[in-house]
Amino acid sequence: MPKEAINNKKVVPLIAANQPEEEKPPFETTTLWDFPRQSYGKKPKGNNKFQGVTPAFIVWNMIQRYTKPGDLVVDPMCGSGTTIDVCEEEGRKVIGYDINPQHPKIKKNDSRKIRLADNSVDMVFIDSPYGDNVSYSDEAADIGKISAEDPKFYEEMEKVAQEIYRILKPGKVLGWLIGDQWVKRKFTPVGFKIYQMLIDNVKFEPIDLICVTRRNQSSNTRIWHYRAQKFNFFLRGFKYLILAKKPEGNDNRNTATKVKWQKYK
Repeated sequence: MPKEAINNKKVVPLIAANQPEEEKPPFETTTLWDFPRQSYGKKPKGNNKFQGVTPAFIVWNMIQRYTKPGDLVVDPMCGSGTTIDVCEEEGRKVIGYDINPQHPKIKKNDSRKIRLADNSVDMVFIDSPYGDNVSYSDEAADIGKISAEDPKFYEEMEKVAQEIYRILKPGKVLGWLIGDQWVKRKFTPVGFKIYQMLIDNVKFEPIDLICVTRRNQSSNTRIWHYRAQKFNFFLRGFKYLILAKKPEGNDNRNTATKVKWQKYK
């Protein structure tokens, strides 16, 4: 039985040590988000052993701001299923796709061809590769096999963005989590390039830009901090969360150029 405490003549039950209180993430009010761990609460969200796993706190904050219970959320690159787990717990409908599913409820699909109707989705969240720094799968069509220094990487990501734009309802929100790259003494501002593509090419309307502190990445070790000091470079300390929305009203984009989708089964 839990212990009890007397407080202002009221009996207040205290939570037993082996029965942790159900935790909810903080509701973020600034453009700097710093989460000490990947998940929260009693049930895990996603798999914290998965390389590049999405912090569940990000998905929770997005759906609190931009959706209501019963809304449909889509994650085109769902990884280990963090978006699915958070949305189901918060009463949102959710569809997760991935070219290499790592969660029983993720549907195998290439994000350049999302099999949903136009204007049918209430929010999209995507935590995409930012180059070929991580091997996510053996699939030949995996965009994560293309270097961020190659223009083709952004061409393929634009196909994903065009599909996201198509399925979102007018006025609804996209959250795109993306990091920059520094390899072989060369910096590539992947986040800026993705932002420019979304706003200038696909014609999303910007909402804001969030900096999400990176924790628990493989470079956050003594040896990497030593190398950064010795060879005078910076370790990646944050990712961008790009917030943008599909404009309301008529679609004024130039639709003369048609995207040729890669054949995928």
